[in-house]
Amino acid sequence: MAQLYFYYGAMNAGKSTTLLQAAFNYRERGMRPMLWTAALDDRAGEGRIASRIGLEADAHMFGPGTDLHAAIAAQPADCILVDEAQFLSAAQADQLADVVDGLGVPVLAYGLRTDFRGQLFPGSERLLAIADKLVELKAVCGCGRKATMNLRIDSAGIPVRAGAQTEIGGNDRYVALCRRHFMEAFRAG
Repeated sequence: MAQLYFYYGAMNAGKSTTLLQAAFNYRERGMRPMLWTAALDDRAGEGRIASRIGLEADAHMFGPGTDLHAAIAAQPADCILVDEAQFLSAAQADQLADVVDGLGVPVLAYGLRTDFRGQLFPGSERLLAIADKLVELKAVCGCGRKATMNLRIDSAGIPVRAGAQTEIGGNDRYVALCRRHFMEAFRAG
């Protein structure tokens, strides 16, 4: 029975690595995974999913107007793997649920839970509400605790407290922290 999974975690929790490993496992068994990533995140190149440990794969891209159900229904797949799922709209998250329920294809979505202010992303909020399975992937704060928050920093390493919810970046723009250290850094200054 197909299910909708949401794998979430802070930056550097291994979400893309886990997705790429799942794709490899499906292919190794002769199955066809269909990979998706957000069009606005082109750090690895347009239509590419890449992990910090060097794994990469081509992917379909979704933007705000993409009808995921229609695009997925148009080509055969044994599994749908979605990277950067926080950038889905609530409607697109519902479309993925329709893929599971109507087409019988499992969907594994991977993304951040919260933004640099500790607020839920719309796609993540909807996935947290409707996913059949929620799986937290763990990152580690510098203190050794589980990192659950993403602190945006500027080029000098100073915490950023205001701005657009979405600003693409990696270790140069974000630090994964436990709640305590996130709150201390966010409130300081």
